[in-house]
Amino acid sequence: MKDSAYKDHLGRPIVAVTGVGIITSLGQGLKDNWSALTAGTSGIHAINRFPTEGLSTRIAGTVDFIDIPVANAVERSYAFARETTIEALADAGISGDFDGPLFLAAPPIEPEWSARFELADRSPPADHAGDAYDRFLAAMRQRPDAAFHEASLFGAISERLADRFGTRGLPVTLSTACASGATAIQLGIEAIRQGRTLRALAVATDGSVSAEALIRFSLLSALSTQNDPPTKASKPFSKDRDGFVIAEGAATLVLESLEAAVARGAKILGIMKGAGEKADSFHRTRSSPDGGPAIATIRAALADAGMGEGDIGYINAHGTSTPENDKMEYASMLAVFGERMASIPLSSNKSMIGHTLTAAGAVEAVFSLQTMLTGTLPPTINYTNPDPSIVIDVVPNKKRESQVSAVLSNSFGFGGQNASLVMALEPA
Repeated sequence: MKDSAYKDHLGRPIVAVTGVGIITSLGQGLKDNWSALTAGTSGIHAINRFPTEGLSTRIAGTVDFIDIPVANAVERSYAFARETTIEALADAGISGDFDGPLFLAAPPIEPEWSARFELADRSPPADHAGDAYDRFLAAMRQRPDAAFHEASLFGAISERLADRFGTRGLPVTLSTACASGATAIQLGIEAIRQGRTLRALAVATDGSVSAEALIRFSLLSALSTQNDPPTKASKPFSKDRDGFVIAEGAATLVLESLEAAVARGAKILGIMKGAGEKADSFHRTRSSPDGGPAIATIRAALADAGMGEGDIGYINAHGTSTPENDKMEYASMLAVFGERMASIPLSSNKSMIGHTLTAAGAVEAVFSLQTMLTGTLPPTINYTNPDPSIVIDVVPNKKRESQVSAVLSNSFGFGGQNASLVMALEPA
């Protein structure tokens, strides 16, 4: 193969995906997840991790089948990331030290209420040790608690992954809200394009569902309160949508320069053609109603890929099922794709797995690659009451067989964090 075949339209190394791993509420591993997703199965269920009496939302897409030594968000997020990375490296045929950088999207987690209350109970009285922070420190010095300490370390997950898999350099931990998974992939793409490495690990994980998380999102009126039945709550682009369903999961992608992957005989799952991101300063949680930053994000991803609007055959939508976000995303896509928008098939994986927050961009990238590889478009379930103001083909309720060669995946998050990825099949 000529050297030019390994370069993109801007003369940069083409970035291939050679291995993936995934965990969602549908199960562990790509095989089980894809089978359930294309069958229209929902992983949303009643919460049993903590009491939900008095809460307006009592459902989630929690992952409760992975063993963890201590029940906190750090251990859950690390365990999910560890398992998906094991799967991805095996899929890529890589053993031993990975010898490339690690880019991890992880939730901005804190010790949960129960742990903080326990620490407060054994802290010295306020009149003996100053303010609450000083009391907490005194209690920790008096009786060190390794589990509590680990639960408070945001960067501990990436350090443990780096040690476990032998990545190179300082592991990068990032948090760009719901766009985090896509951002981790983008950082891996850029590292390879810039010639800083031949391979990179992009990992995104989120095991942060707790009572506190539920209450915080409920105060924003962001969560669905349609608790019965849980499987019907997430209904993206439907007229009666009322919020997203919080969920957990993780995904890992092994990224390599196409030239290096071909040289070692790796199978190519797909090509990361382009990535785009734009910030939105409109509001700390709400997206700009005119969709300007989201429009710019999609266009930036297409330009980075060297592709036009007519090249995209399928869209993996952000599709959260919140009234405002779904409307904004539709308007943004309509501005970019125009009259084609009504005929481009589009799915929201969140209708089945819920919103995996920090992990969403990477989870949906894995499903996007699988869509191209299998020629199967996953459905958007619970689509029985279409929103007449959103005219799109959501692949309603049942999968569809259709071969597509290029996919756009959107991730539009709180805090004005917007990212889009363009993926394609391996070039001939």
